Amino acid sequence: MNGKQKTLVTLGILFFACVVIWAVRTVPEAPKIDHSDDDQPRIMSYDNNTISEEKDGVKIWDLTADHLEVDIDSRNAEMTGITGHFYQKDGRSAEVTADHGSYDNETKDIQIDGNVKITTSDGATLTSDQLLWTAEQGMLSAIGQAKVSNDTIRAWGERIDSTDGFNKVKISGKAHIEKLMEGAEQQ
Repeated sequence: MNGKQKTLVTLGILFFACVVIWAVRTVPEAPKIDHSDDDQPRIMSYDNNTISEEKDGVKIWDLTADHLEVDIDSRNAEMTGITGHFYQKDGRSAEVTADHGSYDNETKDIQIDGNVKITTSDGATLTSDQLLWTAEQGMLSAIGQAKVSNDTIRAWGERIDSTDGFNKVKISGKAHIEKLMEGAEQQ
């Protein structure tokens, strides 16, 4: 190899080395992934939507909410502005209204609070601070300043439980029951 060829080879190697160094130094950094939201629940929001539950093809309850938020992963729900119904096997139903509620998808339990009022299809009314539906027992529980009345009785206590749409009730905590006289006006 003569001097000219050696110079060209050296320049070629030097050029190649420069290209490799330039390529290595100018590789962009991998984008940083923000994992701060990974622990945050993924929520879907709906307005004027209804959720319900059926057992053996028979509707047990339905709740319509002005606003509903559902956790995509757990399928638990938070609701505001609630109107709903609980249905009995004998054909009776109870309509419920409240400010707020939550549904636990794992247990199928419902908790309702804020201006809770229930009216049954046979004329009974119930008010309380909170209403719980315990799916496993099929029990509705009115908790906190619970009051129930129909044309024959007025009753109140800290808690009123029923497994048959408040046709029969169990009152606990400072329980009071008044039998109403015919023609007596309810308050």
